[in-house]
Amino acid sequence: MRVLFAGSPAIAVPVFETLCREDGIEIAGVLTNPDTAKGRNGTPQPTEVGEAAAKVSPAIPILKTLKLDAALREQVAALRPELLISFAYGKLFSEEFLALFPLGGINVHPSLLPKYRGPTPIQAAILNREAVTGITVQKLAKELDSGDILAQEQLQLTGGETTAALSEVVAHKAAIMLPVLLKNIAAGNACGIPQNHSEATFCSKMKREDGLIDWNKGAAEIDAMIRAFTPWPLCRTIHKEKELLLLKAAVYSGEITGGHPGTVLGIDKKDGILVQTGEGILSVTELQYQAKKALGWRDFLNGARDFTGSLLTMRYN
Repeated sequence: MRVLFAGSPAIAVPVFETLCREDGIEIAGVLTNPDTAKGRNGTPQPTEVGEAAAKVSPAIPILKTLKLDAALREQVAALRPELLISFAYGKLFSEEFLALFPLGGINVHPSLLPKYRGPTPIQAAILNREAVTGITVQKLAKELDSGDILAQEQLQLTGGETTAALSEVVAHKAAIMLPVLLKNIAAGNACGIPQNHSEATFCSKMKREDGLIDWNKGAAEIDAMIRAFTPWPLCRTIHKEKELLLLKAAVYSGEITGGHPGTVLGIDKKDGILVQTGEGILSVTELQYQAKKALGWRDFLNGARDFTGSLLTMRYN
């Protein structure tokens, strides 16, 4: 089976690498986003999938484009792919594009569809403090994440996951799921189950400002934000006209006299810096001033001795 793999970020790499090793699968080409400037020098760097493809074999055609236009369709057709596999590619495929694949296209989506259709399902599950999420492999369809379900697996959540950690779990679980499904597709035994569209929920693309903490929210909600927005866009607050990133935190289970939301109440020698929220107290264990290095709470307080009693806010004065 000749496969065109479409994907860009690191979460898609284990699936791609598994396909490269799988008997009966031939990578006809890779479709990924163009190189982007990274680092202090702004040197163009390939996507993680593009980098992985180049390491596997210089003979694999890598198509780097933002437009799925007629010119790209011509390039893809020349590769003679039979099946399109998409994971975190981030673009909708037109009917004209999907018509290039005799076996159609499938997409790996990290949620239990029809829940959390859209670009940020992992973050949405953490933000909403779900007990269970999962992975769905669906047929590619005209509407976003609306295709028939070919395979699905649940993942139990502990309430301590970050997006970074859960993405790694999803990446490796998906790499285990896909080969079995591809064998069924090759044998003509893959039967899709239509989604219940009335139960669909959606998540949207994140923005940097989504990470700004409103201290009137509860401690559990802020804790979920910090975990969901790691590694990007990270959660931030303003302390004395400086942006402060909160990198690790938890809901505090002890008792302490409260104050106005955003007030730094003091410390717990075990749980870290204690901050009043609109409901409950947040214990913070890792912080970072913008453009400075990340610090554990004890080291942070050594350089910010006036931190206790100060007020963390959403905006500059």
